[in-house]
Amino acid sequence: MASDKKIRVGIVGLGFGAEFIPIYQKHPHAEMAAICRRSAKTLNDCGEKWGIKSRYTDFQKLLQDPNIDAVHINSPIPDHAAQSIAALKAGKHVACTVPMGTTIEECRQIVEAQRQSGKVYMMMETVVYSREYLFVKELYDKGELGRIQFLRGSHQQDMDGWPDYWPGLPPMHYATHCVSPCLALLGKLAESVVCHGSGRIREDLIKQYGSPFAIETATFKIAATDVVAEVTRSLFDTARQYRESFDAYGSKKSFEWQQVENEEPVIHTKGLPEPEIPERVKVPDYARLLPESIRPFTGTIQDAEHLSFLQGAGHGGSHPHLVHAWLSAIRGERPALPDAPTSANWTMVGICAHESAMKGGERVTIPRF
Repeated sequence: MASDKKIRVGIVGLGFGAEFIPIYQKHPHAEMAAICRRSAKTLNDCGEKWGIKSRYTDFQKLLQDPNIDAVHINSPIPDHAAQSIAALKAGKHVACTVPMGTTIEECRQIVEAQRQSGKVYMMMETVVYSREYLFVKELYDKGELGRIQFLRGSHQQDMDGWPDYWPGLPPMHYATHCVSPCLALLGKLAESVVCHGSGRIREDLIKQYGSPFAIETATFKIAATDVVAEVTRSLFDTARQYRESFDAYGSKKSFEWQQVENEEPVIHTKGLPEPEIPERVKVPDYARLLPESIRPFTGTIQDAEHLSFLQGAGHGGSHPHLVHAWLSAIRGERPALPDAPTSANWTMVGICAHESAMKGGERVTIPRF
């Protein structure tokens, strides 16, 4: 049940994570209580900038702090699962940036830890809170798209020069941004996947993970529907402007994401004369769904040095929606979206897709927990 007591949040990881600090500070139901980063200098610089007194270089000490109710994890991908499990076991609510984990076993352990703790776990998937997704969902819920016939997602990005664990990462191991809108729109889970790898990346990249493919393309069956979705993912040695996108094809109308930045998406309407079928549309902002104090964050660039803002004012204006959704779930006002089992499914589509690609396109069943 909701109460007036503010949820005391600790943020882990202050690169991308720092972008959320002012949102928590302005949210009516949150207290920005603590920050955590390994580097003491950047930790203290951030704490001074935002006026946060509780600072930790040790994640375990943050978890021992009784004044922290919930942790928002923005650490490197290899740390997501271990930190999420530790936080749940410490009795903290957890929000974690994508993906949930890197293996099926990690996903299973997080789902189990969430159930045993009774705390809220939410993977902070930006795309299903972006203005584009919210626009398509609204069209679908109103019946304007008609019956969904096919869904497609694409996430292409040049990760050359990114640090540490990124070089050679299998494309589908970071696929939730294109998988999630396809599944969230229908409110269903993926049941099986077929994936093919294409092309070849440089030999020095291949050796990191043993994954040779420049592009991986997967088709997955959506449970309890007759719909199949397709997703395409690339990270290295493929020429393409950054793009996180999805298309929804319906019996009455279809939505297609813009090809390049600064264009508008297209709605295709069935039954019109051929030249009139496509129409460029302006996607509205959905700040009205949020508490007034955090509405500016859907479009205001807080710090133009941060990559996510250069890629669209904070991932399609999603950041304040993510914060509000998680806090609302902790307050018992609505279920987490995605909750732990759903986060696992969205993540495992990519894990199982890469397994399929390495097996030459064999169909792989996605586990259910």
